[in-house]
Amino acid sequence: MINLPYSLVIEATAEPDYFGFYSPELEGFSGIGHSVEDCIYQARWGMEEHVALLKEQGLSVPPANPSPRITIQNEECATHGAVM
Repeated sequence: MINLPYSLVIEATAEPDYFGFYSPELEGFSGIGHSVEDCIYQARWGMEEHVALLKEQGLSVPPANPSPRITIQNEECATHGAVM
């Protein structure tokens, strides 16, 4: 089970020690991490903070996804994406 409220896309960068991530379901949410695991950890807490900020500003919050997915994209699978 994925312990995230929204799906997450993690992308490799040109720097081997950095990955970018974002949620296609949570507009404006993105970040970076040092590994896939770090991205998932940061996304878990970052999504909570992002949703709290949207609520604080009176903006709409998309419903949580009951079946979120994590897609990992790197040079080897950039066109297809690996899905967890």
